Amino acid sequence: MAAYAALVSVMQTIHQIEHHPSPPISMDKKQVESLTEIVMFLQEFLESYKSPYADGDEADPLEMCIADAAYAAEDAIELRIVDQLVPAASASAGSSTSADLYETLVKVIENMYLIKKEVMEIKDQQTQVSAASSSSSSSTKSSSPFGVKSTAMVGFDHVKIQLMEKLVYGEHRREVIPITGMGGIGKTTLAKNVYAHPSVSHHFDICAWVTISQQYNTKELLREILSQANKQGSSQMSEEDEIGVALHKCLTYRRYLVVLDDMWSIEAWDVIQRYLPDNSNGSRIMVTTRLSNLGSQLDNSYGHGMRFLNEESSWNLFCKIVFGGKSCPLELEKIGKKIVKSCRGLPLSIVVMGGLLEKMEQTKECWKSIRRSMSSLVNLENDKHCLKILKLSYNHLPVYLKPCFLYLGMFEEDSKIRVSRVIELWVSEGFIKPIRGKSLETIAKEYMDELVDRNLILVHELGKTGNMKQCKIHDLLRDLCLKEAEKERFYDVIGQHSPQGTCTQRRVAIMGSTSKEKVVDAMKSRPYARTCISDRERVRLLPNLKLVRTLRLCGDGYITEYSLRRVFELVNLRLVAVHFDGDSSQVPSSMNLLWSLQTLIVSSSQKIVNAPVDIWNMSQLRHVKVRNEGWHLPAPPPPPPSDNIVIMENLQTLKGVINFKCDEMMLHRIPNIKKLGLYFDNGMRIECLDNLKHLQKLESLSCSWLPVCGLLRKVNFPHSLKSLSLRMPMGRMEDIMEKVSTLPLLQKLKLYRGVFTTRKWETVEGQFPSLKYLSLTETNLECWTMESSHFPCLEHLLLYYLKDLKEFPAEVGEIPTLKSVVLSTCSKSAVKSAKRMIEEQEELQGQEQLSFQLTAY
Repeated sequence: MAAYAALVSVMQTIHQIEHHPSPPISMDKKQVESLTEIVMFLQEFLESYKSPYADGDEADPLEMCIADAAYAAEDAIELRIVDQLVPAASASAGSSTSADLYETLVKVIENMYLIKKEVMEIKDQQTQVSAASSSSSSSTKSSSPFGVKSTAMVGFDHVKIQLMEKLVYGEHRREVIPITGMGGIGKTTLAKNVYAHPSVSHHFDICAWVTISQQYNTKELLREILSQANKQGSSQMSEEDEIGVALHKCLTYRRYLVVLDDMWSIEAWDVIQRYLPDNSNGSRIMVTTRLSNLGSQLDNSYGHGMRFLNEESSWNLFCKIVFGGKSCPLELEKIGKKIVKSCRGLPLSIVVMGGLLEKMEQTKECWKSIRRSMSSLVNLENDKHCLKILKLSYNHLPVYLKPCFLYLGMFEEDSKIRVSRVIELWVSEGFIKPIRGKSLETIAKEYMDELVDRNLILVHELGKTGNMKQCKIHDLLRDLCLKEAEKERFYDVIGQHSPQGTCTQRRVAIMGSTSKEKVVDAMKSRPYARTCISDRERVRLLPNLKLVRTLRLCGDGYITEYSLRRVFELVNLRLVAVHFDGDSSQVPSSMNLLWSLQTLIVSSSQKIVNAPVDIWNMSQLRHVKVRNEGWHLPAPPPPPPSDNIVIMENLQTLKGVINFKCDEMMLHRIPNIKKLGLYFDNGMRIECLDNLKHLQKLESLSCSWLPVCGLLRKVNFPHSLKSLSLRMPMGRMEDIMEKVSTLPLLQKLKLYRGVFTTRKWETVEGQFPSLKYLSLTETNLECWTMESSHFPCLEHLLLYYLKDLKEFPAEVGEIPTLKSVVLSTCSKSAVKSAKRMIEEQEELQGQEQLSFQLTAY
């Protein structure tokens, strides 16, 4: 995993140098070709490599050799860049030369070639073993799930009843019922309890259960189902189709229930389901899988996604295991509930912990010792089964997803993780392998969705238009991330329990509670650190970070003005997010040394931050955000006649810019911008904003404090726009509504402090075809006339400080897609009419269908 991430990163570094308009160094062409060929070979190998060390506690030596070789290549290249761009900083240590880089890469390539030879031998051996075992090996697990005592089932009684009713009383056609959820959450336990219930087992003529392993053998799976169906052996059949046809014949005209437990891929289903006939007699197929997207691909009309147990159900399950359903002794209840709480509602974790305590002496002192050791639970012998199942999900990940998943362990426990931040970090780390025709951010979003589908991360909050805004990772899975990251030297989390003496990690996360001394000690011993992420209150930049590429020092902390100058001398930075405190509002001119900077996030104690004009030559920039009142971006200087203009083709986000000059030449420099956040004052030329129509990829636009005298009549928005937020004091609402109502993709609209000249707003058919979110604030609207069909997609309506609105339109309640309505500090008559609309809707629908928040002025 670390090896694959390192190889992808090397390729991105080489690609940046080769395609940069003014590369920081030159590299020998033949060396680049040799390095590229070997790196790509090793990438392809790792994409299909099954490590024999995957289930152990030690890293795979081969993978670590590959990672170290890739690190050596990066170190040689990036140290040379530092010496080239900041010669004064490296003079005391002795600057390297192009000849030094050449000689170092000779050794690196020689080492990689030896690794390549070893890999080729491994591939030959694997081919021979695969050929020898393909005809005889079987990876099918034990057929019957009931060889041990009945598994405890607590907290899912209502779900169990629903499943049983679906199995017994559902439709006559064959139905597929998927049960989805992360490893250890109780999918198999639920399926077992339903499968074994007499009302289910007696209802079906045939019941069969098979567990599908990662490396499944469909022939053996079919053979196992057939043997359970006809109670006779089928060993005499050797061909898969022969077994399948016999199974189909056996099941025809009979009502059957087949359970396919722990399915990992749709391919297994595609083969097996061909031999499971639809007898139109109520036959059922129940599938358990960790992949929610796999559940949706099955031919099903009903499915169940498993959830974590709540506090009460967790405690009941624990007591059933430890005390056989009896009450917990009072002297153990308090400490017992703390132990259960540490299991975070994961049934398998509770079951394993309960099994451990059942065998131990039931005393307060004994249980306290277990509670103290919960932080190192993964090292306990009795917990290996729980960790193994969680780790199985990780081991089964495609290699490109593994570094992305492990990276989430660098965030604080139980934290809400902003998805956009994660994507920016993944890109800056070089984890994302480019795919032609897709941006790195698009690929990263697909990776995030895939992790959600695999139930390894949880969606915590969706945006108002349905996009994933925040995610969380369960503590047990975060523990797995930390354990695997430590094993592979992928990163180190500096905190109370961080490992000591680990100095080779290239990524460091500093938890908020970490002492200053521990931070200093940790960073001094990591001269090759490429990533430093910290949310501590105050951070001082340390001298050993000259190779850092990802630097995120935000939170409530700050760095001094002096430290800020040093930040912009870290020439290999790809992402920098800092808050600085000082008298100057000027970003240092040394910013132009950051040849590969992709993401720049700056906040300051000053109201306006001034960017150097050199920013227009930073072709690798993808995201620029300033969190103050304004970011003064100077106009690009006219290039000399002999020079080509640098087009910022990678720039996607530009937020916090004050008085941005929207002339054609300026917009020509940012053709692929997707998110634009602007502030204006009265010094802005009125006609300039009309040029926004040229930004054909713009999706999100925010404009504040527009000079409104006639301006809105001249603005034309691109049809690509999906989100628009305008602050327009005294601006004519009729002008803006005319412009935005016809935008075909607009989903989110927020308007502040506009004025309806007639105090009326009348919508018509065909307007706002895609709008999901509408917010109006501080406008003089008195009368709003509409029909429910005028907003065919509206889900959220928010009205703030509409003190003149006389009547809330009753037609809003008839919009079929509507989910929530907020009236905050609006007129009493508007709130009264809204309440009346709610009552009417409840009478019509029989229950409250919408979320309402109403407050009168």
